[in-house]
Amino acid sequence: MEVGLVKRVDIDQEMQQSYLDYAMSVIVARALPDARDGLKPVQRRILYAMHDMGLGPDAGYRKSARIVGEVLGKYHPHGDVAVYEAMARLAQDFTMRYPLVDGQGNFGSIDGDPPAAMRYTEARLTRFAVDLLAQIDRNTVDFADNFDGTLREPTVLPAAIPNLLVNGANGIAVGMATNIPPHNLCEVVDALAFMLDEWERLDEIGVPDLMRFIKGPDFPTGGILLQNVEDGGLLAAYGSGKGRILIRGKVHAEDLGRGRTRLIITELPYQTNKTSLIERIAELVREGVLESISDLRDESDRQGMRIVIELKQGAEVETTIRTLYHRTPLQSTFGIILLALVDGEPRLLTLKQALRVFLEHRIVVVRRRSEYDLARARHRAHILEGLRVALKNLDEVIQLIRNAPDAEQARTRLMKRFKLSEIQAQAILDMQLRRLASLERKKIEEEYREVTAQIKALESLLASAKKIRLAVKEELLKMKEQYGDRRRTQIVTLEGETAIHQFLTADEMAPADKVWVGVMADGRVGRTAGEGLPATPALHCLRASTRAVLILANAQGQASALSVGALPVVERWQDGMPLHKASALSEGDRVVLALALEPDDPKTDRYLLTVTRNALVKKSSLEELPGPSAQKFTLVKVNPEDELLTGVVTEGQDEVLLLTAGGMAIRFSESEVRPMGLVAAGVLGMKLTEGDQVSGLVLNPQEKDILFACSDGTTGRIAGADFPLQGRYGQGVLATRVSRGAEVVGALGVQHQKEVLLHLSSQDVLVVPVSEIHRIKRGNKGTRLKLATPGKEILALTWMPAIETPTKPEGSVPSQRKSVRGKKVTEPSEILSSQETKKKKEINSSTAKGKPSSKVTARKATATSPESGKKVERPSATKGKASTKAAAQKTAPTSEKQEETEKTKITPSRSRKKDQGQPSASESSTRKKTAQAEKEQPVSSGKTATQPAEKKGKASKLQQKPLPMMDEAPETRRRRKPSDE
Repeated sequence: MEVGLVKRVDIDQEMQQSYLDYAMSVIVARALPDARDGLKPVQRRILYAMHDMGLGPDAGYRKSARIVGEVLGKYHPHGDVAVYEAMARLAQDFTMRYPLVDGQGNFGSIDGDPPAAMRYTEARLTRFAVDLLAQIDRNTVDFADNFDGTLREPTVLPAAIPNLLVNGANGIAVGMATNIPPHNLCEVVDALAFMLDEWERLDEIGVPDLMRFIKGPDFPTGGILLQNVEDGGLLAAYGSGKGRILIRGKVHAEDLGRGRTRLIITELPYQTNKTSLIERIAELVREGVLESISDLRDESDRQGMRIVIELKQGAEVETTIRTLYHRTPLQSTFGIILLALVDGEPRLLTLKQALRVFLEHRIVVVRRRSEYDLARARHRAHILEGLRVALKNLDEVIQLIRNAPDAEQARTRLMKRFKLSEIQAQAILDMQLRRLASLERKKIEEEYREVTAQIKALESLLASAKKIRLAVKEELLKMKEQYGDRRRTQIVTLEGETAIHQFLTADEMAPADKVWVGVMADGRVGRTAGEGLPATPALHCLRASTRAVLILANAQGQASALSVGALPVVERWQDGMPLHKASALSEGDRVVLALALEPDDPKTDRYLLTVTRNALVKKSSLEELPGPSAQKFTLVKVNPEDELLTGVVTEGQDEVLLLTAGGMAIRFSESEVRPMGLVAAGVLGMKLTEGDQVSGLVLNPQEKDILFACSDGTTGRIAGADFPLQGRYGQGVLATRVSRGAEVVGALGVQHQKEVLLHLSSQDVLVVPVSEIHRIKRGNKGTRLKLATPGKEILALTWMPAIETPTKPEGSVPSQRKSVRGKKVTEPSEILSSQETKKKKEINSSTAKGKPSSKVTARKATATSPESGKKVERPSATKGKASTKAAAQKTAPTSEKQEETEKTKITPSRSRKKDQGQPSASESSTRKKTAQAEKEQPVSSGKTATQPAEKKGKASKLQQKPLPMMDEAPETRRRRKPSDE
């Protein structure tokens, strides 16, 4: 050994090498996580030390100081502060999407409070962390010596959960850094399952395919993630490993009345300090930047976060919120850097690479675990084989052992006599005498059969890479079922700052009020300010909250998702915004499906079932539907010669009835249609004859009446139970006979609904009570409505929106109703002119004397919609010559005096405000005479035209004017006999 030897080296080279050694030590041993389990060395050592201490989720809590000492003394030769801070971070639910440590005591807060001293707090593992460590004792991972060579520690955890992506990571190394956002476990597992299913063509899968499942980061603090499509958004970040996204807190406004408003902050951006945010807002108020704020306070409690910002009277809410976003931490930028260790080296990963590294790790873990289990099973089978030999030759074995001078000789003689191995012979010598009992002998035989079956299963598993991948997938789906939860962070794809502000003011600030959403036939879309309905019906009318997501789809299967709160508020549906401006759909698109999804409604195991004209049925999970976005998406792939008809939300096990234009129908179980992706076309649900097409879809028909309408005015109701349950893709059965040249235009399932709307080719709308549409037997023809104006056809069939009407107080005038807002609504009967009343009287008289007829005719009232001037009809029943006579009287000129009388009687009903329900003396007299005339003729059922028609609904401001006139629905009177006259 040379002493005092001095070696001369170049200082530049020495410093360079020493710095690189230090840098790599920091990179590998401190700052960066492993891509396989998503943990840094200190985190892995904390979890393994707690596992060694038996601190599972069912065990008691142990002092944090005790845990830190265990980690320092055995595995991590660094400072105690660093270890405790790392452990505290693993316990913070506002930092970790799925916490790994269950802490008891103060482990810090979102206000920036530091954890209490380690001598005060206690901790144990969560169940999520246990699954990261599961099967670590079955040779699933490699172990290495600890810092002093006295113990062994794992180099990586088995990690049954993709922890790198679901919990994220951040760290600053030397010359590099990582910043991986957390994600939703359900989305990540779905992407992993997709990759396993497509493993043979994995190279063809790209990041866009994976983003069908992984929508984006899902932060534990919620908030709103804004991605800008101009810079590529999340697609660019996941495709390159680097990117930037905007995160915003959630803010909504509460109206206090008298021009006062308060803003409520309920969620913050990830890693934002709440105290710092409040201090920054207060600073801006002092500087005069936020002059509209009068008070600021923190009302957060155990129920959740609530920062209240009181605004001055008349303050601009939108301007205030924009300032908060741009001048405070309420909006922050998150830089994505997917940097992790792969094979001990730092590597910038794409989303696909990060998922693939985890899957390859899990495949290795499952293979090593299976090999370990197989070796143990073979070892046990080997011993059981020896015991079976001993039990079959029990007397000889006992005699041989008794005659042997010692155990060594006994083992040798057993091995020689029965050709046993040393292990088997030793097991026989170690066997207890109680195992010689008959029951114990049967247990040995049963155990041997079980072990043999296990060996075959493990050998089969190890011989097939496909089976190993299937085992990995099953375990991942189990983790999803156990720990999966809903997404917390809302993702919004935007284009430009204008779209950001529009989304902000319309959706984030709006309270969750219940409103009506309407889509007109010409594509205009809008919503009401409250629960009142405009008088003119819309083609699609939905009840939803302002927080709901509205899905609009055109006939080509393209759809747009937009926030209900972002729709323009209208008092008339005609004033709505054009479709191409309100959504991502194109100008001229025809909306065939309108669907409102509430944010709190469950989406798991719920589906959107769509059908096309050519009977292609497709079922997609509601979880696949995107949130509000400025871009359209494919809801269903529709062939060029086909069209999307409609869609319904299902529970996965419902029944479906398809009705065709030719009157055929088929009823089958929804379970026969497997779930598919959005871009799929679907499967055939019915065999169509040449020239036929699907015209109606009814969900769970067995519980309803099937109400249909034909283009020629034929309607009817058929019991849903009359349609037999068949297999999918059958010809079906005859539902109704359809006249030549006509076709079924729609079908609805009736349960408790009161009225339906028939949309006519003249752009009029006919209101028909359900009770007056006749029930018919399946296969029969419906009752035909003869419309007043020749040439009209029915184009569509929809429900009349129903609003709950308050109970009418005793003694109130029948024609006087109050809406929820307390505004009176004029009955349609009040705007009947005296001429119309006389005509009805003459019609009734002529019907009593006239010839009976089997046809039912419909006639419209003279009143028109106050919004558009379009006539809205309600059919009334007449017969035979009465129809001709009524038509003749309708075209006959009236005298000037008669016209003057009409004006006199109609005008007061339009201008009445407080006493709309009180009829004039002349009207009362006319109604009494009409009622007397009606008593003289026998009528089987239904109301007369002079009776006030019942209309449910809450009134908007425009409903202070008379409602559009709608006559009675058709009814079939019984044939009169000559003796009746």
